[in-house]
This record gives sequence, C-alpha cells and structure tokens, in this order.
Amino acid sequence: MASAPPRPSVVARLFRGALLTALVIAMLTTGLIVLAVAGLETGGVAFALALCLALLPVPVYLAAVLWIDRFEPEPVRMIVLTFAWGATIACFVALVLNTAGEVIVADQLGTEASEIYGSSFSAPVVEELAKAAVIFGIFWWKRDEFNGVIDGIVYAALVGLGFAMTENVLYYGRGAAEEGIVGAVVTFVVRGLMSPFAHPLFTAMTGIGLGLAVGARTRGFRIAAPLVGLAAAIALHSAWNTSAGAGLFLGVYVLIMVPVFSALWGVIALGLRREGRVIAAHLRGLLPDQEVAALSSLRARRHARREAARRGGRPAKRAMADLQQVAAELAFHREQAQHGVVRADRAALARESALLARMAVRRRELSQLRA
Repeated sequence: MASAPPRPSVVARLFRGALLTALVIAMLTTGLIVLAVAGLETGGVAFALALCLALLPVPVYLAAVLWIDRFEPEPVRMIVLTFAWGATIACFVALVLNTAGEVIVADQLGTEASEIYGSSFSAPVVEELAKAAVIFGIFWWKRDEFNGVIDGIVYAALVGLGFAMTENVLYYGRGAAEEGIVGAVVTFVVRGLMSPFAHPLFTAMTGIGLGLAVGARTRGFRIAAPLVGLAAAIALHSAWNTSAGAGLFLGVYVLIMVPVFSALWGVIALGLRREGRVIAAHLRGLLPDQEVAALSSLRARRHARREAARRGGRPAKRAMADLQQVAAELAFHREQAQHGVVRADRAALARESALLARMAVRRRELSQLRA
C-alpha cells in the first residue's frame, strides 16, 4: 500500500491559508483598481465596449496555450494563479510605477522625454519584472510543477495573456473615447488580432530561461539562464514599444516579432519531443514496451483515448486520460529527482509511491473495461 505524503503541521496549513487569502484579496483589490482607473479615464460606454473586446478572444488564446501543454497539463490552480497574477497584480504594479516614473521624468525633462522613457525603458523593465515575479515564484516554491521549457513557456504565456487582457481594456477604452467604435475596433485589430502574442512572447523568454535552468548541471547556468531570459524579454518588449513610437511598427513586426514567434514554436516542438523522451526513459522497464510507446507519443496518446472511449465509453476515456497524466507526472518526478531538482526525502518517496499506486489502479480499471 502506498505511503501517504507527510501532512504539513497545523501552523504550516494556517500560514498557507492566510497567504492564499491575502493573495486573493490582493488580486481582487488591484484588479478592481486598474479597471476603475480605466473606467474613470474613458467613461462608462467606452469602458463597457473595451471590456467586451478585451474579453472576447481570451478563451481562444487560453485554449491555444493550454494545447501546448499536452503531456502533463498544469493544475487548474496554477493556471488560474498565473493568469490572474498577470491580469491584476502585475498590471497594477506596472500602472503605478510607470505612471510615477513618467510624471517624474516629465517634471525634469519634459513631456517628450517622459513618453520615450515610459515606452522604451520603464514599461519593458517594470512590466517584465512584474510578470516574471509569479514565474520565479513557481520555480522556487513549486518546483514539482515546473518540469522544463514547456512549463516555462506555458506559465509565461498565461501571465502574459492575463496582463494583455487588462491592459487592452485601457487601450480599447482610450480608442473608443477618442474616436468612438471605430477607434476601439481599429485598436482591437492591431492589439487583439495582429499582435495578441506580444506579451506572452516577451515573457516566454523568461519562461524559457527558467525552463532551461530546471535541468541545469552547473550552478552558473542555473543562475545565468533565467537572467538572460529576463533580459531578452525586456529587450524584445523595448524594441516593440520603441518601434511603435518611431513609426517602425510594421518593420519590427515582420522582421523581428514574426520570426521570433516562429522560432518559439520551434522551441515548443523540441520541448515536446524532449518530454516524450523523458517519459519513455523513466517508464521503460516499469511498463511493457508497447505501453511505454503509447504513453510517450502525443499521437499514440490521442489514439489510446479514442480507443478507450470506443470500447468502454466515457469512464474508460477518463481512466485512460488519468493514466496518461499520472504516468507523465511520475516520469517528470523521477527526472527531477535524478537531477537533484527535488530532494530525495520522505515526501518525494511518498509522492512516487502514490503515483505508482494510482497508475496501477488505472491500468487495472482499463484492463477490466477491455475484458
């Protein structure tokens, strides 16, 4: 029988509960403040239109991001955390610090210098740091939920989408307030359709750096990779903002952003291939070769779920999906333990034991459903 992971102490549980409550309150408060600022700045009708336009494409973009993470989807709580952080706390921090910085520079150097400072220097640094904070937090404190480059990109894209959604309320509202519906729609086409990937793309550089650091063999690389990734995020963000202010938007869009975005999909493809190899390596010898092959290939996994549904209906499909999930979790857990990412302590051994037991239960259920 699998041993249960050690339960945290009462004090630890109370502390975590208080921390979570404070975080939720902070998110709600900062999110409402940003939306209130947008509403006061643009007016009720413009704000309502902007809010609808900002929310409209979010489900599609979220689905695209979550589609990337198919071997071992992240827990719902982590998905909500990263998206909500970007939409609330990160936006609030950016609004306060960028506005304060621009006011100070305008007072000292004039309005034109303030605008250049705000778009090319302050916004890239402040916004990328604010978005990156939650990804670094997951990397440090929830290492078992951070398995590599794919997870880094997914978390970065989620926080970037959340940030862009709230920021777009401000931009769409300003467009509507200045030029009516036409202004809002034109801004929506540029920001929501032509460049919805901007914030996720910038922050993905930080996510890639942290993802590379997960399996790094040397301390130097573990420190350098995230910092280089963060610097690349700031540089891309600055180039994007500067191009818009200098009238070079289309040139930078075509010559820099589209190629970088295409290269990101190449990184995703390589990351998924690596995850398949990790799953195969750590399940080999534990399961029959045929099952290992079926669990380490995305195409084979889709086929297995379809076959399970055909033979045993929804219960079989759910059991197969859970088997695939737990097998991936087990493989990544072993990979992290092998590289010393997680300590081989009682909690780690208990988690592996629990995953093995859950996998055995699902395999037995599927075997019975096939019979």
